[in-house]
Amino acid sequence: MESLTRITADPGVCAGQACVRGLRIPVALVLKYLAAGKSVEEVIHEFPELEPADIAECLRYASWLASGRSVALPPAA
Repeated sequence: MESLTRITADPGVCAGQACVRGLRIPVALVLKYLAAGKSVEEVIHEFPELEPADIAECLRYASWLASGRSVALPPAA
């Protein structure tokens, strides 16, 4: 798997949940919006700090986790 550069984990940000680029936007929240049928454009409208590449990486991260593997995340900058 190519490395994840947009997903970070920091104990001081959202209690250590995987977040997008150190922002206080958890990957799980992005995935919940997508699972509810929101489009990428609608998610970005809700969270203007996000970029399409952030959402694509959230999906790659979720796919990796769903395969039963773990992945080390870089700390938030």
